[in-house]
Amino acid sequence: MSLGKQKLGSQGLVVSAIGLGCMGMSQSYGPADEAESIATLHRAIELGCTFLDTAEVYGPFINEELLGRALKGRRDQVTIATKFGFRIVDGKQDGTGRDSRPEHIREVVDASLARLATDRIDLLYQHRVDPDVPIEDVAGTVGELVAEGKVRFFGLSEAGIANIRRAHAVHPVSALQSEYSLWERNLEAEIIPALEELGIGLVPFAPLGRGFLAGDVKRAEDYPEGDFRRGDPRYQGENFDANVAAAATVRDIAAAKGVKPGQVAIAWLIAKGPEFGIDIVPIPGTKRRTYLEENVAAADIKLDATETLGLDMALTPDKVSGPRYNERTMSMVDR
Repeated sequence: MSLGKQKLGSQGLVVSAIGLGCMGMSQSYGPADEAESIATLHRAIELGCTFLDTAEVYGPFINEELLGRALKGRRDQVTIATKFGFRIVDGKQDGTGRDSRPEHIREVVDASLARLATDRIDLLYQHRVDPDVPIEDVAGTVGELVAEGKVRFFGLSEAGIANIRRAHAVHPVSALQSEYSLWERNLEAEIIPALEELGIGLVPFAPLGRGFLAGDVKRAEDYPEGDFRRGDPRYQGENFDANVAAAATVRDIAAAKGVKPGQVAIAWLIAKGPEFGIDIVPIPGTKRRTYLEENVAAADIKLDATETLGLDMALTPDKVSGPRYNERTMSMVDR
């Protein structure tokens, strides 16, 4: 089992067909286990899953440091994506504060390079649009960093159409990272057609609906303190019950094919690339080798037209109950 490669956007970036979201190795989904996380990163390289996604705010800082340690002697085998754009004060994320001032972008990039123990960032995303800094200034600064060799490609995360277009006009955007899955299809009406037009790839995060589409979920209150899902509206109360029912088709198709529900969700995403005419590379997150191997194996699962249509219809936006974020977090999404 070894993953193939996938073009990501029209600027020349090539990555593994499935990536690895590394955030959960340091925060958000229960206690960290550094030894298993490093073993998972090494196993990912063995499997050809070499597109690794991190950010300065994960931890903050400790996720990039973890990758720096894990990738010693292996740097040239991977594609590293990281992000800037949140305000971090005394080692903690400052609420909804954002900071994409050009001088701050440069400070973050230098610090990320040091933590990652590398001389270049393969894909640098603005983590969230900063309403106080023109996107042209952001794109121009990243373009300068590309010219200096510190960054190879430019990306945006959760950006809306207007800012995507404005940024792309200054420095080409290779990829948009946004939540997109069977569970969350907000990009289909407007964003995805714009990505096709501009030649920008899509990197869906949370492709398993933060675990909901993997089939083994509990109510919000049953997760430990510090676990992101405790505050996820879709895991709470009546939303939870409705969403378990909505996800039943994923479980049924998986059972009929003899595979895992999460693998069906990833296979659906990969199939959407040719359908929409864009490059799609999902980045399911995990900190365990077992789940990594399951996710990578999804690349070999093919859904027929009947299965795809059944999934499309079962999880239309009106059948998923509850907002994807709480109000504070949604306020940072540029829509």
